[in-house]
Amino acid sequence: MPLDDLLTQIRACTVCAAHLPHGVRPVVQASKEARILIAGQAPGRRVHNSGIPFDDPSGDRLRQWLGVDRQTFYDPRQFAIVPMGFCFPGTGKSGDLPPRAECAPLWQEKLHAAMPNIRLRLAIGQYAQNWHLGNRRAHTLTDTVKNWRAFWPDILPMPHPSPRNQMWLRKNAWFETDVIPVLQTRLRQLLQDPS
Repeated sequence: MPLDDLLTQIRACTVCAAHLPHGVRPVVQASKEARILIAGQAPGRRVHNSGIPFDDPSGDRLRQWLGVDRQTFYDPRQFAIVPMGFCFPGTGKSGDLPPRAECAPLWQEKLHAAMPNIRLRLAIGQYAQNWHLGNRRAHTLTDTVKNWRAFWPDILPMPHPSPRNQMWLRKNAWFETDVIPVLQTRLRQLLQDPS
């Protein structure tokens, strides 16, 4: 199926409508030319309101990690932004609820098949790592991220850039000092040379 048709179907999807307290608003960015895929969890409240992926403090930190400006980040020919759940699932006791389980099996494989030029997948958080790494992931997110070289240069497991992850980032300062420079070098190569 052509990507444009698939995106139209995703944006019109109402499969989870009965379970979404804030309503249906799928948020996705994709192009068949994209070389970098950002796989996150699901939109938060702010992204749900704006309809723009990573249009929040998490996105600010993510763009800082990537070393790119907003214009580059929001160019679908460069970055596909494909969360595991396309709609805001609502809020629970300790933050946003997990992505709806119906979403990934319904859309992920179709979307990936329609984007043949992806060269690097950034698997942000446990839900994206579960999908993109399967049984190759470690028992914990921290161990999976520590083992990032096992998946490089095709996939990079990453922690979520949320401000709520400050403690994790303090305890695991190696991520920003050791991994981020390698990631930025790879991204510069991919953004300058589409082959």
